Parts: sequence; C-alpha cells; structure tokens
Amino acid sequence: MPGSADSARTAVRPRLGFGLRGPRTPRHVLSVEQLDALALPVGDDGVVAGVDVEDRPAVIGLHHPAPHDVVLIGGLWTAQVLALRAAGTGARVAVETGRPQVWTNLARAAGGDQQCMTLHDVGRVPPLGATAVSPVVVIRDCGMKPPRGRVSSGPWQSVLTLLPYLSPVAPRLLRGASLTGIQQVSPEEARQVGRILSLSRQEVEALSTLADGVTLWCTGRDRRFVLTRPTDAETGLLGVARRLD
Repeated sequence: MPGSADSARTAVRPRLGFGLRGPRTPRHVLSVEQLDALALPVGDDGVVAGVDVEDRPAVIGLHHPAPHDVVLIGGLWTAQVLALRAAGTGARVAVETGRPQVWTNLARAAGGDQQCMTLHDVGRVPPLGATAVSPVVVIRDCGMKPPRGRVSSGPWQSVLTLLPYLSPVAPRLLRGASLTGIQQVSPEEARQVGRILSLSRQEVEALSTLADGVTLWCTGRDRRFVLTRPTDAETGLLGVARRLD
C-alpha cells in the first residue's frame, strides 16, 4: 500500500530528547480520604527512652539544629542508659563529671575501640565541634549545684544536666530547658516542680509515687510518663533500674 512503510517509520520515530513514547496508562490518583493508607509506621528521630502508658516506644529527640537543653531530676542509672543509647545512634557523648569512677566502665563498653564516649573533669570539657553528621550529647553529672561551665548547648550539641534532687539551681535550669525529665521526688519537691512546669494535680501527685525506671518527660506542650526497660546488655552493664545511686 503506497506510503505504508513511511507511515510505519513515522510511528516508531523517537522524539528528540525524550526517547520512545511509553505505554498509555491511566494516571495514579488517590482521593484525599485514601491518603492515610500511604502512611508509614516511622517514629520520631531520637533516642528510645522507654515505653509510654500504652506500651508504645517513647522517643526523645536529642539532635537539633538549634540549642537544646535537657534536665533530668533523677538517678544515675537512667542518665547512663540514655548516654549509652545516644552513643548507639552515632552521637559522640561527652560526660562532665566529678565521679569518673562510676562512668569508666560504661565509656569503655560504649566505645570499644572507638572513643564515642569521653570523660572530662568538671569545667574541663573542650570544644567538641558538633555538626549535623557528627552530633554531640554532653551529660553534666556535677552534683546538686552544677557550676556554670564552659560547655553549652548549640547547633547539633545538646546538654543533659543530671540533678539527683531538686536543688537551689533547679528552678533556673528547669525554666530554660527544652525537655525535662522528673523521676520520683518528695511531695514537697513535686509541688514545686508542678508550679514551675504547670503540671496537673494528678501529675504532681504521681511524682512522689513513681516506680524505679519511670520518668515524667515534659516539653512546653507535652507530658508523658515513660518506663525505661533495659536490654539484657544494659542490665548486665548497669544493673536493674534504680532511682537512688
């Protein structure tokens, strides 16, 4: 048939710069109501602090592009679990402490051949050069009245200050913290914390009866009771959960 060969060549001729025309199929379109079906079960980015009252993983964010201060009024055990888990996320952990003997074994176990957890005397933490690809968590274990040190929070460098109890410096630290963790305290301390953090009456009453390993984590908008469940490796290294050192 005249012109049939030319027509066939024209039909398969590639479009310059675009390649061959692909098959014609209907567009993949979802209604607004169907979008929820595409949700992925991915939690927040951070360190798993434990499980909440509904037995769901509770994640606290420690790596931020802006300064991030955390205050934990509680026991050494919880601070050490968080330090170990932070190191497990790839962060460098610097511990500022006046009792290095209680941190030495943990630092060795966390790092192995790598120095991902380092110990420093109080007031002697050097510049750590935190970046987005190498975040830093500084843990200040400096007693009831931690002095103002050279280290401070900054981009990708968070600071967690551990206080055994509600000390005279606690109100100032609590008001400036982005995240606060409260473990079992006395009823009077619970009332004082409640005033500072604007806790409900039920939350205040619960603070003096919390079990070992339970922490009330607070941000400006959120309150969550969290139970820290240690892994077998953490129990072997740190022992069972305890509020008192």
